[in-house]
Amino acid sequence: MTDLPSGLMKTLPLHEFKLPTAVLGFELHPGGERGFAACHDGIYELDIKDGKAQKLYAHESYASGVVCLPDGNTLVSSGYDGALRWLDLRTRQVMRTVAAHRFWSWQLARSNDGTKVASVTGQYLCGGTQYEPGPQQEPSVRVYDTKDGACLFSFDHTPPVLSVAFSPEGRFIAAGNMMGEVRVWDLLDGQQVSTWNTPSFTSWGVIKSHHYIGGIFSLVFAPDSNSILAAGMGPMNDPMAGNGKQTWQRFLWRETPVKKSAEIQETDQGNGLMESLALHPSKPWFVMAGRMAQGKWNTAIFSLENGSLLHSLDSKIRVTRASFDKAGGHLILAGASGQERKKDGAYPEYGRVKVYRVAEA
Repeated sequence: MTDLPSGLMKTLPLHEFKLPTAVLGFELHPGGERGFAACHDGIYELDIKDGKAQKLYAHESYASGVVCLPDGNTLVSSGYDGALRWLDLRTRQVMRTVAAHRFWSWQLARSNDGTKVASVTGQYLCGGTQYEPGPQQEPSVRVYDTKDGACLFSFDHTPPVLSVAFSPEGRFIAAGNMMGEVRVWDLLDGQQVSTWNTPSFTSWGVIKSHHYIGGIFSLVFAPDSNSILAAGMGPMNDPMAGNGKQTWQRFLWRETPVKKSAEIQETDQGNGLMESLALHPSKPWFVMAGRMAQGKWNTAIFSLENGSLLHSLDSKIRVTRASFDKAGGHLILAGASGQERKKDGAYPEYGRVKVYRVAEA
């Protein structure tokens, strides 16, 4: 546990669970006693009390995301095979597979009411002499009806598109790409209603590898839907080092032009890739987590009102998915312990799910 000088919050580690391979996505069941992990080798069901894990099914490549619909009976997952799969938790059978993309599904999101899921894709292909990304080879953002798997919308965006989020009421969807560009669409009529670019999440490598790197890895709408938080990694000279600044920014996306209203303070930043944002269900807090290169923390909780750092900790894992439980008393961090090497001809378990109790100090 790590307490900040502010003393405003504290976290108490409760559980650490192991899974065979790295966790790329995680979501709790509405009941809260079990969770579902999208791992390199498939989708797992995890008992949050005793840590027992059961493999449910697999994609043809890495599973990259998983969501549980509010009915508690249906999972939807995404994978690097470009497919979305629906699982009936009562029968434990895959009941639908949709070929959403020809390339990887980078991220999967669902609307709060569970009626829609969105998946984003895109391969970084050189588009010119400046190594800028080339145009998309297929729609980069797709929205599906969770009831029948029908594609409701296909949106254009410059690939690779790494993050996607629904607004709380489900009317809007936002997606962010590697070059720091965010686009927002209105799902009532399918029209793009906002776009902006922030260079704070993209780097041009001048050492070892000459190409762009970075991107907006996570997006979340504020509860009033009027602002959007974005997270990723700040500029660096050496793309292979992964040591850009831990970064978040907040934007008033409805304004013209879009206004940046807040961002992480330089004194609060370490170095590393931030991959996940999540809002607390009742407090004006949000968590940002990822991988630490240098610094003191890889997971931190900030004030949604003024952006101040309330609490931080080093979870000792690369966090790919951070979330709070429904009541907000627990913080769940999912990811991997590192790049493992084979021991006696087999890889040790390197997927991790950690649970912390969250409280005001």
